[in-house]
Amino acid sequence: MAFFDPQNNTQTARHRRLYALYEIAFTTVDVSAAVLFVVGSALFFYPELETPAIWCFLIGSICFAMKPTIRIVRELHYLSLGDFDDVDKAAHG
Repeated sequence: MAFFDPQNNTQTARHRRLYALYEIAFTTVDVSAAVLFVVGSALFFYPELETPAIWCFLIGSICFAMKPTIRIVRELHYLSLGDFDDVDKAAHG
């Protein structure tokens, strides 16, 4: 199994289920980040709400940073299911 191979999610029924669960997490984080940035932007129209706006941007940025982390964790989860031969071949040419 190659790392980040688009076909990894179709290997078995368990892979498909994991893909769906991670996709839900990825989408939830993505939507959360977008909402936080929109709310933060709207709050900047009111000077007295500048601090909450900054917090929205900070938390939204953390959400954006979580997106690649979720993908890496998903791939590592796939690897934990077995089939290390392709990874070893890729690493050692």
